[in-house]
Amino acid sequence: MSARYQFTGSTAVAISASIESGIRTDALPPGTTLPPVRALATELGVSPATVARAYQELRQRGLLATAGRHGTRVRPRPPVAARRSALRPSPLPGARDLSRGEPDPLLLPPLGPHLAALAVDVGAPVGYSHAGVLPELAEAARARLAADGVPAGELTLTGGALDGIERLLGAHLRPGDAVAVEDPGWANLLDLVATLGLRPIGVPLDDEGPLVAGVASALAAGARALVVTSRAQNPTGAAVSAARAEALRTLLADRPDLLLIEDDHAAELAGVPLHPLAGATRSWAFLRSVSKPFGPDLRLAVLVGDETTVARVAGRTRVGAGWVSTVLQRLVLALWRDPAVADLVRRAGESYDRRRDGLLAALAEHGLTAHGRSGINVWLPVADETSAVTALRDAGWAVAPGALYRIAAAPALRITISPLTNTDLPVLAAALAGAARPTPPPGFAA
Repeated sequence: MSARYQFTGSTAVAISASIESGIRTDALPPGTTLPPVRALATELGVSPATVARAYQELRQRGLLATAGRHGTRVRPRPPVAARRSALRPSPLPGARDLSRGEPDPLLLPPLGPHLAALAVDVGAPVGYSHAGVLPELAEAARARLAADGVPAGELTLTGGALDGIERLLGAHLRPGDAVAVEDPGWANLLDLVATLGLRPIGVPLDDEGPLVAGVASALAAGARALVVTSRAQNPTGAAVSAARAEALRTLLADRPDLLLIEDDHAAELAGVPLHPLAGATRSWAFLRSVSKPFGPDLRLAVLVGDETTVARVAGRTRVGAGWVSTVLQRLVLALWRDPAVADLVRRAGESYDRRRDGLLAALAEHGLTAHGRSGINVWLPVADETSAVTALRDAGWAVAPGALYRIAAAPALRITISPLTNTDLPVLAAALAGAARPTPPPGFAA
C-alpha cells in the first residue's frame, strides 16, 4: 500500500469515494493491499462496520477483491478509468511483447477495398426507425453457424463477445447471484463478473474444456449461469472435444433453469472443429465475434439462442445503444462474402497453429509441459509467476502473469504466439526454461 495516500471520510459513502479516487489517480495501484477494517476504522475515527460497508460496496462494484489471509486488495483491472494508459506494466524498451493476446496485424484482412466499395454501395442513410439486424447478414450468419452444427434459434447482434455476455448476464441474473466461469479463464470476463456484483465459481478445465465434475460442483454450489469457451480458450487454448461436449450435455440436461453461454470468439481461426453445447438447456446463447479473424476494431458479434433469451438481449440493446451500426454490418457481410478474405483467414489460422505447436514442441525439448490446443495463446505452469515474469523481462520478453486469469488455478504464464517467428521459438523456449519450473498437477487446477 502506498504510504503517501491518506484515506478520508466519516461515512461509508465518503470512505468508498476516497478509495475510488486513490484508484483513479493511481495512488492505489492494482494489487495494493488496503488497511484491515479495524485499523482503518481507528485511523478515521469511525466504527468498523462503516469501513466494512465501504469495502463491501467497492467489492460489489468490482474495484476490490478479498484475498483471504492477504486481506483486501485493489483488483488487477478495476472498472474505473485511471490516469495511466494501461494497467499491465509496460515492457522494457526493446522487449518483445507477448502479453497482449491480439492477432497478428499482418494476418488481418485489409479493410480499405471493402470500405471503398461501401462508400459507393451503402445506399440511403439509415434512420432510427429502420435500424436493426440486416436480413442478409442474419441469413449469412445462420448459414455459417449451421455449417458448424449450431442450431439456428433466434438471432441478434451485440458490440462484441463481451458486450453480449454482459447483456446476457444482466438480463438473467442479479447482484449476488453465482456464475460458473472457467478457471483459469478470460481476464475480461472475470472483471466483468466482479463489476456486475456477481459471485464467480471457478470451474477447472483441461485441454478438452471444462471438467464435468467441476461443472457439477459449481451447479451444486448454486451457479445460475455457466460461461464456456468453445475453443481457443483464453488463456489456455483449451477446446471442447466431442466427448466432453456429450458429457456436459448429459449433465446440463437436468438443469433446464441454467443460463448457458457459449463464446466462440476465435471462430474461423480456432484450428479445431466446433462441438457446441447450444440448446442443452432451456435458456442458452451462442456468441461468435468477428474481432479475432477479421480485426479487433470490428465490434460485432452474432448471438443466437432461445426466443426468450435473445428477446431480452435485443430489448436491452434497443433501450440502450439501439443497434449495431448498419455500416459495420455491411462491412462484415462484405468480408464474409469475399473468397480472398476467407483464404487469408484460413492461412492465418494455419500460421497460428504452426507457431503455437512449434513453441509447445520447443518447450517440450526443455522438459516443460505447456498447454495450447488451439488459438493464439500458450499456458505455461510455473512455480512462481512474479520471479518468472521478472526473469523473462530481464531477458527481453514480456508475458502476462497468470494471476490475471486465475481464481484457484495453479500459477502460470500466458504467452501470446501471434508476434512470433520460427527463429524466435528456440530462443524464447530457452528463456522460458530459464525462468520457469514445471509443475506436475494434471489439467490446470491447483
